[in-house]
Amino acid sequence: MNKILLMRNLFVSSAVLLVLAALITLTGCSSKGDHSAAAAQPPPPTVIVTEVTQKTVPIYSEYVGQTRADNTVELRARVEGVLQKVYFKEGAPVRKGQLLFTIDKRPFEAALQSAKAIAAKAVADLAQAQQRTDVLQAQAQLADAQAVKARADQDVARLAPLAKEKAVTEQDLDAAIATQKSANATVDARQANLTNLEAAVKYTVERARAEVSASNARITQAQLDLSYCDIYAPISGVIGFLQVDEGNLVGRNDATLLATVSAADPLLVDFSVSEIEYLKLTDAKTVGHHASTLRFDLLLSDESQHPYQGTFKVLDRTVDPTTGTLKVEATFPNPGSYLRPGQFARVRVAVAERENAILVPQRAVQELQGAKTVLVVDAQNMVTVRTIKLGDEADKEVVVLDGLIPGERVIVEGMQKVRPGSQVNPATADQAKKIQGG
Repeated sequence: MNKILLMRNLFVSSAVLLVLAALITLTGCSSKGDHSAAAAQPPPPTVIVTEVTQKTVPIYSEYVGQTRADNTVELRARVEGVLQKVYFKEGAPVRKGQLLFTIDKRPFEAALQSAKAIAAKAVADLAQAQQRTDVLQAQAQLADAQAVKARADQDVARLAPLAKEKAVTEQDLDAAIATQKSANATVDARQANLTNLEAAVKYTVERARAEVSASNARITQAQLDLSYCDIYAPISGVIGFLQVDEGNLVGRNDATLLATVSAADPLLVDFSVSEIEYLKLTDAKTVGHHASTLRFDLLLSDESQHPYQGTFKVLDRTVDPTTGTLKVEATFPNPGSYLRPGQFARVRVAVAERENAILVPQRAVQELQGAKTVLVVDAQNMVTVRTIKLGDEADKEVVVLDGLIPGERVIVEGMQKVRPGSQVNPATADQAKKIQGG
């Protein structure tokens, strides 16, 4: 009996020890699980925040524009011939007066020599016509006839009174009268001959002079044609692709296009503004003056900004009735022709100022179901969604009309990491750079 009781006590003690060991094991496992769970919980995500600011800012308007060269010249062959030499590299800068092309000059040099020879003959013909030898001879013959006539007139005048007194015979008077009539006829004939010769000589001289003028004109034209064989850059700028290779015949039937030169410094940018935007830029009191003070920024297709500001150049005279817009042209410095004609860009100009505007970066604004929202981080670093009302854009910021107050913090980077109601680790952009650098 005692043995049985001893064995029962031993069994109970063993059972108690087993239960205690199990409890200890369970307790140890529970404690280890709690530490693992605590170690597995991730820290709050780090986001970049910025404070909502309040200040006076310019209000910008943006327009889509296209660049255009200030001056563009097409280089064409003005004479027919073989393109002998090209002196430039395509796409390279050229300076005004630089030799670009040469057309075979030999035919034009021959034409110039021929024109000079014809001119020399015309000058000789004129000199010969101006000698007037026939006219001088006719003048001498007329003078002789006039002398004979004068002598005949004297004979008649002397014999007529003597014939009345019968001092001379009637036959002598008749002979003198006949001689007088013959002398008058000879004078008339010689005068007519002289008049005809003078007219002929005058015509010959005028025709010779005309030939001289025509031959000089042919020389000038030949010299021009010869000068057209060398083609120089009319402006400084950038030359485009070569349109005709060396050895080709150019200038036949039309002025063959050889290349195009564009002067792109300064660079022009054309864009259009609506009637309302035009009225923002000017008014009745400042028309013609305010526009000259505007300064334009040029935003390129890669979102970079052209380093030089532009100025107003031309405003179109009328509004396009089909589009309701007005064409505007601005000019920008473009050293080295960095920008090329034909590029698309955005033109930005400050049209007004807003005082004490509440501002947030544009990249902080999200659109949720048609509403504009931002993620706000409060003093406990908890994230909430805030619906805001936006106004005009001011550079890379936007004006907030309602929904935010100055000093609040909004998330600008890392928005995809957080959810409303979650906790975050906020940092400024500068702090994030230092952490990454460290």
